[in-house]
Amino acid sequence: MFLGLRPAHSTFLLCEHEKNFTHESKDVVIENVRGKESDFTLDSAGFQLIHQPAKHKAFLDDNEIQREYYPESMSSLTIRRRRPGVIDDTPTRRQPVTQAHVDQTTKASIARVHRHLPPDEAPELLKRRLQIINLWRPISHPALDWPLTLCDYRSVDPEDTIPIALLYPDREGETLGVKYNPHQKWKYFRDVTPDEAILIKCFDSVQDGSPAVFTPHSGFDDLTTPAGAPLRESIELRALVFYD
Repeated sequence: MFLGLRPAHSTFLLCEHEKNFTHESKDVVIENVRGKESDFTLDSAGFQLIHQPAKHKAFLDDNEIQREYYPESMSSLTIRRRRPGVIDDTPTRRQPVTQAHVDQTTKASIARVHRHLPPDEAPELLKRRLQIINLWRPISHPALDWPLTLCDYRSVDPEDTIPIALLYPDREGETLGVKYNPHQKWKYFRDVTPDEAILIKCFDSVQDGSPAVFTPHSGFDDLTTPAGAPLRESIELRALVFYD
């Protein structure tokens, strides 16, 4: 539910986050698809589990992360450490997101290309197939606490998502909020380790019905998490992928 012309969320760092919409909690069945990994790929479901140990292991020092881990991928970097009762403090150190969402709309994906790449290169690159892929990885220990759940794109109805403006001091972004639909099929990989990573498709410019275009996802309170499990810590990178 939202009030106003369209849903919007202020992300100004110097004020409390404000939004003109509310969230609704729903109990849903989330299937552990360990053992079925091959059934879920970026183009079929919109997400994919890979085994890819990172060379960098510490994830404690920002400079070391940028120097050692960052070159293993590219673009935006976000570290999420769950700390109950602690609010977001910087753009790169945040709590796990606990609402179903998609990181980018088509409009925001195109704008991101223009924002990150030279103005003389962006128009030509946008003539190619563009994907925005996030690489999500637990750090220091397996992600038993508040793991990541992903919705199989094949179960998403076009009416399930709604654009939400992200208002920054100097610009405007846009994500997709996800409405509850009992036909959605939510999945997760239990006990993802730091030697594994989940690829999350946030956007695909090919929208002819053949590949998955995006993946709704969220952190969730897993009722089977063992008591005393260490709080989730994860790192996420975003890559702009252009095809020849």
